[in-house]
Amino acid sequence: MYDLIIKNGTVIDGSGEERFVADIAIQAGKIVKIGAIDGAAHREIDAEGKLVTPGWVDIHTHYDGQATWDPLLAPSSWHGVTTVVMGNCGVGFAPVKPADREFLIELMEGVEDIPGAALSEGIDWQWESFPEYLDALEAFPRAIDVATQVPHGAVRAYVMGERCNQDYAPSEDEVAQMADLVREGVAAGALGFSSSKTLLHKDVHGEYMPGTFSGRDEMLALGLGMKGLPNAVFELVSDHLGDDDEWSWVKDFQAETGLGVTLIATTAPAYQNNKMYNLAEQARLEGHEIRPQAAGRPTGVLHGLQSSFHAFVGHPTWRDTLAKLAHDDLVVALSQPGIKAQLLSEESVIRSGPMQDLDNLMSMVFPLGETPNYEPTFDESVAGIAKAQGMAPLEVMFDLLVANDGKELFYQPLGGYQHYSLDAQKKLLEHPNVLFGLSDGGAHCGVIADAGMPTFIMTHWGRDRTRGDKMSLEFIVNRLTASTAQAFGMFDRGLIKENMMADINIIDFEALTLFRPEAVFDLPAGGRRLVQRAKGYEMTIKAGEVIFEEGEHTGALPGKLVRRSDASQPASAVG
Repeated sequence: MYDLIIKNGTVIDGSGEERFVADIAIQAGKIVKIGAIDGAAHREIDAEGKLVTPGWVDIHTHYDGQATWDPLLAPSSWHGVTTVVMGNCGVGFAPVKPADREFLIELMEGVEDIPGAALSEGIDWQWESFPEYLDALEAFPRAIDVATQVPHGAVRAYVMGERCNQDYAPSEDEVAQMADLVREGVAAGALGFSSSKTLLHKDVHGEYMPGTFSGRDEMLALGLGMKGLPNAVFELVSDHLGDDDEWSWVKDFQAETGLGVTLIATTAPAYQNNKMYNLAEQARLEGHEIRPQAAGRPTGVLHGLQSSFHAFVGHPTWRDTLAKLAHDDLVVALSQPGIKAQLLSEESVIRSGPMQDLDNLMSMVFPLGETPNYEPTFDESVAGIAKAQGMAPLEVMFDLLVANDGKELFYQPLGGYQHYSLDAQKKLLEHPNVLFGLSDGGAHCGVIADAGMPTFIMTHWGRDRTRGDKMSLEFIVNRLTASTAQAFGMFDRGLIKENMMADINIIDFEALTLFRPEAVFDLPAGGRRLVQRAKGYEMTIKAGEVIFEEGEHTGALPGKLVRRSDASQPASAVG
């Protein structure tokens, strides 16, 4: 008798091949038969008219702290994700000496906008070394699988102490110690090593994160610490992608080790003139396993009274009086006579970036509404609405902020949307060397809510887009499952094939909906985060157990720690 049979579903198996109707039998956490199945099972699920896909494999999250206290790893698990990879961007919590714990918390808070108070209260430090951290992750029960990487920031702090983010030239002995720590972590089961060289990443004190200015010798030595450890991945966030010096050592590392590299850009210039696409194409033509990551849409800051950011955060009245108020009191205060005129009469004290010209910024700020549109036109921007109404953009922004009890949120894409079209994003996403990533699940709690990226990709690119071509669901599912899993050496998942792990989504595709982000205060110490919910995932199955049914957790906790494997890709895992 089988544990579970899924009957009559429309299977998109993750390989990229055409969909088909079939039954799926599951036994002991694995798919054991696909086709017409007559046998009995402890539970039978009728999936007629529904899509049956592998569970999504999200390779770019920041649940490093949350994974030690939250068994659900929401919001990612709400969106059909069954495996997450964390330890990205060079930040994480191991290895760590007891004296450096607060430093790593402040680093994560600054770089990834995760409340430090929540991390301080939530993390039960049961480790010092990276292997001990893996053991702690393995011992904690959870709904979905987690995997992680060795972070450059923690490694530098462990070896260099207080000099870690100021001394750009460690000694040869220190570099050797760091390389040994990278190797120790990856040998113990980390999927790879991550580093960040972007000026955007700073701790809460404004100090650049460790590794930002590390030179070729250090970067190459730490990467080479993984040499001979199959399937390990080097993840690099950088402002210098394509620069001759950096491109040279990245290619040297890849050629010498045969290991994969995944590249991430965080600044707008990297998405201008098809720069990321051109890097992917150069790597493909030269035969390098170098794969940029791209999100389903440009990363966007969320403006709003329940966000950490909006057009008035730099105005004196906001900074001196309003910012201190609880939300309900704030809405009342903003409704008082004269407060609107007072704010509009002031100038922001923030003079950097797009805040230098707030009226112009409003041309790239869009009310999201109940069911967000992430490919809006100028007319749908705050500036466009203001133009149609014959009003000043900031006046309209104020009115929209206060409306609906002050709970509306506004999307501001950070780059790649200057033409009010996602055509360039589509071109990048369809490149064979590009990986779907950058959901940032668990991070940017006050300004970004992109953990629902898989649901956005399915709905927008697979069904709802009206201002350009869509993508096939077969292509999308492949990129959300087999492509990401295999890039990180996880060859036992991402495909609906016999002997593969039974990680499965059953989706009512016509009903699949991504709702407006909302603020919740459910982190330890009452910490706030922005989350985004969905409907349409009828069931999510992890290792053969139903973990979510109609959006509700069933109580099942079959999730495990995924450790790097030395195994080569089996023929059954080719997708």
